[in-house]
Amino acid sequence: MADSSFDIVSKVERQEVDNALNQSAKELSQRYDFKGTGATIAWSGEKILMEANSEERVKAVLDVFETKLVKRGISLKALDAGEPQLSGKEYKIFATIEEGISQENAKKVAKIIRDEGPKGVKAQVQGEELRVSSKSRDDLQEVQALLKGKELDFAIQFVNYR
Repeated sequence: MADSSFDIVSKVERQEVDNALNQSAKELSQRYDFKGTGATIAWSGEKILMEANSEERVKAVLDVFETKLVKRGISLKALDAGEPQLSGKEYKIFATIEEGISQENAKKVAKIIRDEGPKGVKAQVQGEELRVSSKSRDDLQEVQALLKGKELDFAIQFVNYR
């Protein structure tokens, strides 16, 4: 019998991020506490740019955006927001959406699977993802439960379960 396997990836649905960003922009234009503050949120190339006229206001813009991301099912671990920076009279925050599992993070996950997972489960790094395989599907489900219980500092999803 062939081995069963699944892949561990760190991907974000770009359309969902776009929807969250558009909902945030709409909320900023309609909320009374953001009226006249110049609070905006928009794509700036591959980054997300948030602007407002005070540091507290720009942090509130980030909070609104984070709330929308969570509602759309996107982990905040994928969002890498910088610190507010003063630029002229405006405060700005640049944020990026991180995708892919770095080599060192993939090695950390593989080590967790080796050390704490069931015997006979193999994990191998394949580019920006990690393939986990085993003869037993129950062992694979055990690995998924183990990883869901861990506090990793990056978002993971399980795909290609076969």
